[in-house]
Amino acid sequence: MSRTTTQKPRKERKENADRRRRQLLDAARRSILRHGLAKTTLATVADEAGLSQGVAVFYFKSKGGLLTETLRDLYQSYETLWMQALKKAGDDPRRRLEAIIEADFDARACGPEVLPLWFAFWGELHFQSQYDEVAEDFDARRQTMMVALWNQLLGGDDDGEAWQMAEWMDTLTDGYWQRLHLSPGGFDREKAREATKMILALMQSEVKGRNA
Repeated sequence: MSRTTTQKPRKERKENADRRRRQLLDAARRSILRHGLAKTTLATVADEAGLSQGVAVFYFKSKGGLLTETLRDLYQSYETLWMQALKKAGDDPRRRLEAIIEADFDARACGPEVLPLWFAFWGELHFQSQYDEVAEDFDARRQTMMVALWNQLLGGDDDGEAWQMAEWMDTLTDGYWQRLHLSPGGFDREKAREATKMILALMQSEVKGRNA
């Protein structure tokens, strides 16, 4: 009986802490969109969240800590998105690569409330080592997955060629994300998605022709 009594408050405290962290991370995103990365502070985030600045300090210690965790959360959301897409695509590497493209142009990955966040942080990667470390960690996992898929499609284990194909795919996504960010009124996600899928089909057709 006493064991149950002591466990329940601990669980509730964790749930409350998780809710507060989520509240602050979401508020940090809104603050960056409203004020920009440089002018986002613990105070602006606390104000967006409707909490005291002391609560923000309690959970993230500093502005740097909060922004680093906001970037990590952004990458984690993106990674979850394309990993879920892969699970639904089955085992065929062609379908799995197409699923990645679908995920890349999902609004949760590059919608108008998300793209400005990516570019705000990417502009600081070389000046903030903690941001760079977060990006490298997530990018390395994605690159490993992409190279493995292209190796399956190429029918071999030439990591050099598979790496190049994976790099081309990500370069396409990055290029279209930049275009969507800079010219949101002149280009849309659907066009970007279809154009990228068309180029991916050409890449896959080339591989198929070589393996025939």
